[in-house]
Amino acid sequence: MLNSGSSQSVDMAYLVSHAKKIAELANKAAREYFRGRLGVEFKADESPVTQADKGVEAEVRAYLAKHFPDHGIFGEEHGFEGQNRREVWIIDPIDGTRSFLSGHPLFGFLLGHLMDGKPDIGVIGMPAINEVFIGVSGQGATLNGNKIETSNKTRLDQSILFVNEGDKIYRDHPALFAKLMQSGQTRRFAYDCYPHALLAAGHVDAVIDYDLQPYDFLPVLAVVEAAGGVMTDWGGKSLDLQSDGRVISAATPELHAEMLEMVNG
Repeated sequence: MLNSGSSQSVDMAYLVSHAKKIAELANKAAREYFRGRLGVEFKADESPVTQADKGVEAEVRAYLAKHFPDHGIFGEEHGFEGQNRREVWIIDPIDGTRSFLSGHPLFGFLLGHLMDGKPDIGVIGMPAINEVFIGVSGQGATLNGNKIETSNKTRLDQSILFVNEGDKIYRDHPALFAKLMQSGQTRRFAYDCYPHALLAAGHVDAVIDYDLQPYDFLPVLAVVEAAGGVMTDWGGKSLDLQSDGRVISAATPELHAEMLEMVNG
């Protein structure tokens, strides 16, 4: 008979195996839509939603309903389903719909498994470039099955900094934007999940992001933390379903502390 610790690890392995299958399914589905003719609608906040968003999420939901009928499901396009609020799968079918619409290949697929609101498994799929990042709490992170880790950078002035949603930060926080433009050894503007994935893989050292939803940051959180990084809100608080969508990812605790000081100084 398995002891409780072994049982838990077997259960986690089972969940991870299905997360990998879902990533393969979602990546394939997204590629079938990518750079094709898409029907586009706009949500109340004027963000676009395509047939691909709806189609990918529908496929993932159908898979989860079949294999995990007792789990809750929370997705961007169709909200929450199920009675189980303790064990929940969270989905962003196309993270970066504007990138997807414009033929830009750095859109993603995000999947997370939440236990009591905290992600213990995270998946960042990059359909157009055939990359799948998976993070498992306490077990590390991988890219296409190969182990990845964050960098060891501890100083912002020696770091590669990515500024996500820079236009929104400039609009709402111009003083902070000015500081960001003087920060990092190298800085780049970007959007969506891929900069955080690059941080998990050790290529980027810090990412500041803004105006996100839980399905944008909770799957990513699991990957970043499993790779050895730190990811919180702008106040340094842990991320959860109620977080305000302002996040900082960093390769090390020291670099994260310097980012927080810069943002709040």
